[in-house]
Amino acid sequence: QLQASGGGLVQAGGSLRLSCAASGRAFMGWFRQAPGKEREFVAAINGYGNSRYYADFVKGRFTISRDNAKNTVYLQMNSLKPEDTAIYYCAASQDPPFYSRDYGQENEYDFWGQGTQVTVSS
Repeated sequence: QLQASGGGLVQAGGSLRLSCAASGRAFMGWFRQAPGKEREFVAAINGYGNSRYYADFVKGRFTISRDNAKNTVYLQMNSLKPEDTAIYYCAASQDPPFYSRDYGQENEYDFWGQGTQVTVSS
């Protein structure tokens, strides 16, 4: 069972680190949903942690990582902006997408955790 944690209220320019209890070495992703918007892909990581993928709007600011010994996936978020305000969800895929273009497709993920709220004030 996935559970995201680590959200909170932070000022613009600040940082937060989200955690998610991972499912073994499953391919893991982070998504987010802002008020009134559709859920969108943020980042993904393979089971060994040596391949990472990011949405363009977080490149250089967010880092996805995992500690398989702790069964935990992290999303380090730096230089946060008010537009990063959203509920952040982690998700697991038992059968990783073959093509990288599919890493952001919600239907590629089998399990979803409850989200954690991130609020960035200006």
